[in-house]
Amino acid sequence: MTVSRTNSAAAHAGDGGASPDSRDGGAGRAVAWEVLLPAAAAPARSRGRALRAALREAVRSGRLAAGTRLPSSRDLAADLGVSRGLVTEAYEQLTAEGYLRSGRGAGTWVGDAVRAARPRVRDLAPRSAGARADFVPGTPDLSLFPRAAWAAAQRRVLAELPHHSLGYPDPRGLPRLRTALAELLARRRGVVADPERLVVVSGVTQATALLGFALRARGLRAVGVEDPGSPEHEGMYAAAGVTPVPLPLDGEGLAPGPLRASGVRAVMTTPAHQYPTGIAYSARRRAELLGWARSVDGIVLEDDYDGDFRYDRSPVGALQGLDPERVAYTGSVSKSLAPGLRLGWLLVPEWLAEEVVSRKQAMDLGHPSVDQAAFAHFVERGDYDRQLRRCQRAYRERRDVLVAALAEHFPGAEVSGIAAGLHVIATLPERYGPQDAFLARVAAAGVAVRPLSDCAHARPDGEGVADRAVRLVLGYAHLTPGRIREGVRLMAGAM
Repeated sequence: MTVSRTNSAAAHAGDGGASPDSRDGGAGRAVAWEVLLPAAAAPARSRGRALRAALREAVRSGRLAAGTRLPSSRDLAADLGVSRGLVTEAYEQLTAEGYLRSGRGAGTWVGDAVRAARPRVRDLAPRSAGARADFVPGTPDLSLFPRAAWAAAQRRVLAELPHHSLGYPDPRGLPRLRTALAELLARRRGVVADPERLVVVSGVTQATALLGFALRARGLRAVGVEDPGSPEHEGMYAAAGVTPVPLPLDGEGLAPGPLRASGVRAVMTTPAHQYPTGIAYSARRRAELLGWARSVDGIVLEDDYDGDFRYDRSPVGALQGLDPERVAYTGSVSKSLAPGLRLGWLLVPEWLAEEVVSRKQAMDLGHPSVDQAAFAHFVERGDYDRQLRRCQRAYRERRDVLVAALAEHFPGAEVSGIAAGLHVIATLPERYGPQDAFLARVAAAGVAVRPLSDCAHARPDGEGVADRAVRLVLGYAHLTPGRIREGVRLMAGAM
């Protein structure tokens, strides 16, 4: 069978004549025949549906352009080896939908209602821009994710979950997971964990947004944020309609004087391991912070983003354990398992619980039940504790390697902050400055780094203009020891 014969108007009286501005009917017939061949080979019961779908997609994608004349139903049926009724039905259906147009004695044509082909699907996930060494902090080693144990947990819960558990869940989270998390957080982080006040969220980002909306509903229009601090905190509160107020730090934590003078009644903190400076809030500063919250009838928002990872001693317990009614506590598995799981928790004071749960329900009707059940099983079996120990061993080794490499290649460099977490602050001697020149050179060498200045919310006029000091926030958790050594060597070579 050939597809090259001319599809003239005289060949089939039922098709009518072609208009002067039409496209060549033979070309339309050939294209249609080619794109519809797979549909014609479909099983008999689904052949009509496949034919309609293939023809519809050919119009959408632009393979059959607007104004193209299609073959007669008789010709196309003969070429495809299908019944004429299937083709006629497909033409009628797509004409009704607007993909085709036809008229008595005028044939069938591709309509002009579809203007564009399917858009290209973009991947907007954050990715490294092909650096030879990437020290930008925030990502754990994703190769440490326990695939086998997680898959086993998913298989187990899918076999055990009752049917009703697949319906809309409790917006706070599955009771099984909230119970397991309450026991875990009380044991590992020293929190006062009531499962009734614990909300399962899709990470600290959602927890922060929920708190921002709940506080705004209570009349709070501003929240203090650590300066320097996580750039994400400022943006998340602003998106919730709450104005972030940068507050300076000293060697013990948030400076109490500026905090009292700010007039805020809520403040976001990272007391176990402040991001990015790496300090741990002193016992005195913790007590002062809670005293301030009581005096202004306020609240402290505690982001315990990497509190499990302390390498020189046992981790300092969470601030929330000292006053559960003045501290909202949040954390996630983004640093211990993988950020792609989108699993976290928010423990709120009793007086704020109703607003947070109501907002959570309105936002997404609850977190996916199967993921929650799998994580609950993972925690109950002790797999999560094993994962934390595995990560702690790997990250402690990598921190030691980074500190040693900096000492070797940048003599006089100072690493500050406690031995914890997934990043360090490195201050290089002035001879490596100014900072802008240093950053440009290491970038040209293929090394990605984040300067500490990127984490500053408020900067006095003129600061940094003549500053020769190079202060870097270096993440190491996602890099192997060999890549860490090579990356530091490349930085030094660039200078």
